[in-house]
Amino acid sequence: MKYIAIALIVLLAACTWAACSKSVPVDEDGLLITTRRDCFVSSFELLGTDYVSVRSGAATIDTTAQTVKVTVLFGSDLKHLYPQFSLAQDCKLNPKITGFVDFSDTLNPKKWTVISGDRQVKKEYSVILSVQHR
Repeated sequence: MKYIAIALIVLLAACTWAACSKSVPVDEDGLLITTRRDCFVSSFELLGTDYVSVRSGAATIDTTAQTVKVTVLFGSDLKHLYPQFSLAQDCKLNPKITGFVDFSDTLNPKKWTVISGDRQVKKEYSVILSVQHR
């Protein structure tokens, strides 16, 4: 009986160690790292300070040129816009969007990097903003 108890304890310890050693891979942000290599922007929204869209039409996303072209309504406050990206599954964005962004320098597009789920593919996207004419 003593040997059976010892064998069960050893078996339980081995199973516990095996289960714990298969930890789920996460990145520095605590996000799950997957095997997905897709890396693109699927949609884009731009909100004003009232969190209402300031786009005058749909954003044009070119995944080959890695650009997002968007026209905003005349009179929009370009210094306080909130960009929202939809990305391919398991991707993340760098730098993170933590609040309003200044888009007032329309000659120098803002840039974000989309990083794939496996964290191996990185593509820099430029957001090119123009203002609708009156």
